[in-house]
Amino acid sequence: MKKTQDTLTRTSLSIWWFFILLRFHDAFALPIPEVLVSARSLYNSMSDLCACDEGRFARPHSVTITEFGAVGDGVTLNTHAFTNAIFYLNSFADKGGAQLYVPPGRWLTGSFRLISHLTLFLHKDAVILGSQEPSQWPVIDPLPSYGRGRELPGGNHMSLIYGENLTDVVITGENGTIDGQGAVWWDLYHNKSLDYTRPPLLELVNSEGIVISNLTFKDSPYWNIHPVYCKNVLVQNVTILAPRESPNTDGINPDSSTDVCIENCYISNGDDLISIKSGWDEYGIAYGQPSSNIIIRQIIGDTRASAGIAFGSEMSGGISDVYVDGLVVTHAKAGIRMKTSRGRGGYVKDIYISNVNISNTEWAIEFTSLYGDHPDENYDPDALPDVERIVIDNVQAWDVKRAGNFHGIQELPFRDILLNNVVINVTELTDVWNCSYVEGYSEYVEPEPCVELQTQGGSLEPSYADGSDDASFSDI
Repeated sequence: MKKTQDTLTRTSLSIWWFFILLRFHDAFALPIPEVLVSARSLYNSMSDLCACDEGRFARPHSVTITEFGAVGDGVTLNTHAFTNAIFYLNSFADKGGAQLYVPPGRWLTGSFRLISHLTLFLHKDAVILGSQEPSQWPVIDPLPSYGRGRELPGGNHMSLIYGENLTDVVITGENGTIDGQGAVWWDLYHNKSLDYTRPPLLELVNSEGIVISNLTFKDSPYWNIHPVYCKNVLVQNVTILAPRESPNTDGINPDSSTDVCIENCYISNGDDLISIKSGWDEYGIAYGQPSSNIIIRQIIGDTRASAGIAFGSEMSGGISDVYVDGLVVTHAKAGIRMKTSRGRGGYVKDIYISNVNISNTEWAIEFTSLYGDHPDENYDPDALPDVERIVIDNVQAWDVKRAGNFHGIQELPFRDILLNNVVINVTELTDVWNCSYVEGYSEYVEPEPCVELQTQGGSLEPSYADGSDDASFSDI
């Protein structure tokens, strides 16, 4: 682990120097693609973060859920069986840990809690089914970096599979399924009948040494996989499915978490495929735990809304040192999206995104400062998000309405945005690029970007690549 930490430290420092070079790009007369070689090699040096010790999957003790009275008929409620099995396995925590095996069947359950040094293993024909009775998903206190439930004041329903203050947890199998049966929750949302914020399918809080792999997550009531305040998290070979019209069914949302790898996943849902977060307005600022040192690679997916890869909008604790490589996204609002607003504070910086294919979206790239609901009236409107040092490299996009929308903040513009080798086939003829309060660089970009992204130091006033007089920013 120390080797990985040292690598990440060297990488962060080197990325900082990389952007110093960009600042003096004209003076050094150094072509942008040559400078990018350094960033790409630094990304490659971080592969240790995605290494998985499969020896952790083999526990010296194992039980099957049927040993505790569970019935896999899809009707019998098995919450007590899961709870009792995990309670029993806790006695092996200091003896190398234990495995809970879920055999073929449809295992209906309410929310249950995990323990440290546990492997939850699903057979390929095993389905853990979330109860359709909201009362089987207890209400717990809100996360301190959010201050309240994300949808409503007060607490939020506990995720179907939940863990807090854990170490060494593996959730894996032979591509078995965890099915939230979320339709009842989506109806409550649409009917405005929710009493508390909907639950994620899997949420791990303040935990480390987490592996989530070789599973299918289906029809979550809300976000699917939510590691928050976590460290050393690997999400690998996961499929996430929900109807495109399902509300807020984000795929994977690392939140105020560090040393995270997400790779080789397929996601089809109703919101962001992956969204990196770090707390909401004054609560996230006060909690002050950023998301950093994150690798995301080889992700394929489609969504009706939002983005393939998103940053925010809850980013008040800060987001930095994120490396995205190999993203294929279709039918989204934007392929790459950064969303924030006045009152968020925090920062998004030192981001490297490469090798992205985008199709059938409204925007290829969208960075907006107009995305802003707030937890309460106590947020500070003068807390401005700081967005800088973002590299977007090697992007191919087709059947996209418009190329890029960059809407920064006058007092603190988006800065050092680098576009390199970006080719976008647009279907609209007006407002192809919308830019205001942004500074950046570009090379080998088609169609030609707005002047603010062509060279450092251009005007920060709004401009539109087709020469139109006013903007038509996308709805938020």
